[in-house]
Amino acid sequence: MTAISILGAGAMGTACAWIAAQNPETSVRLWARNETFARHMHETRENSRLLPHVKLPPRIDITADASRALREADVVLVCIPTRGVRNAMHELAALIPRSALLVSAVKGIENETLLRPSQLIQEFVGQRPVVVLGGPCHAEEITVRKPGSIVAACESLDAAEQIQSLLSMDSLRVYANADQRGVELAGALKNVIAIAAGICDGLKFGDNAKAALLTRGLAEMVRFGITTGAHSETFFGLAGLGDLVATCNSQHSRNRFVGEELGRGRSLAEIQDSMTAVAEGVFTARSVCQFSHQHGVNMPIAEQVFRVLFENKCPRAATVELMQRPLKLE
Repeated sequence: MTAISILGAGAMGTACAWIAAQNPETSVRLWARNETFARHMHETRENSRLLPHVKLPPRIDITADASRALREADVVLVCIPTRGVRNAMHELAALIPRSALLVSAVKGIENETLLRPSQLIQEFVGQRPVVVLGGPCHAEEITVRKPGSIVAACESLDAAEQIQSLLSMDSLRVYANADQRGVELAGALKNVIAIAAGICDGLKFGDNAKAALLTRGLAEMVRFGITTGAHSETFFGLAGLGDLVATCNSQHSRNRFVGEELGRGRSLAEIQDSMTAVAEGVFTARSVCQFSHQHGVNMPIAEQVFRVLFENKCPRAATVELMQRPLKLE
C-alpha cells in the first residue's frame, strides 16, 4: 500500500483525496486545519461547504491532527492556497518523512518573493523533487467521474511517472511531463486571464471578444514562461491551453466568477466577501505584474486586470485601453 497524505481540505484537496482513494493500492489521509470542520467531514463523509453531495469513501482518514496525517507518508500532496503555503510548511515540514515524494496542486505565485509553490515547499524541505499537477481539473466534475486529463510534471520524470500511475483511473487520464516550471507557471497565469475572461462575460462582449482574449492571453503566458526558462510548447498543452479554455469558460471557475462580477459593477471586496473559496488569480495578478515590470515582459491584459482589481479602474475603460494600443504584427 502507498500512503498518501493530502494537506488542505478545500475543493481541490477533497477531490485529490477522492481520486487517490479510487486506487485500491493506496491508503489516504486528508488533513484539514480546522478541527470542527475535519470532524464534520469525517462524520458526514462530505465537504458540505465546497463539494456538497460528493460522498467520500470510508477509507479516507480525515483529521486535523497533522502528526497523524503525515505519519509514514509515502506521498504528500499539498492543496493549500498559495498565500497559505509558507505558514503551512513552516508548521508541518518537520512532520513530513524524508523519504516522502512531494506533490503540489497549488496554482499561484507568492506575492512577496515571486516564488512558485514548488519553490516555497523546497525552502522548508530542501532540494527534493516536487511533482506539480496542472491541467483542467474542476473538482466538481472529477468527483462525479466526468472524463478529464491532467499533467504531473517534475524535472525527475521518474517521480512524475509515479504520480501518473497513482492518480490515473478510468475517468482521469494523467500525462507525465518534465517541464515542471512551465506546467506550474501555466497553472498560475491562466487564472489571471480567466479574470479578464469573466470581465468579458460580465460586460456581455460576446464570442469574438472572448476568443481574441484567450488567444492573446495565451501569447502573454508564453512570453512570461519563456522569460523564466519554461518551454513554450508546454503552454500549448493541457497545463496551458487546456486549463485556460476550461477556466475561462466554466461555471465552476472562481476566477472567471470574480471577473464576471467585476464586469457587472461589483467591487472586489464585495465579491470576495461573498465567496467561500479562494480565487488565486486575484493574488497572482499582483505577482505577475511585478515580475513583468522587473523583466520587461509585455503583458497588457494582465496589466489591465491588475488595475481593475487594485486601482479601481473601470473594466470598460480597461477594455478601451487594450483595444486602442498601437497596431502591430501578430
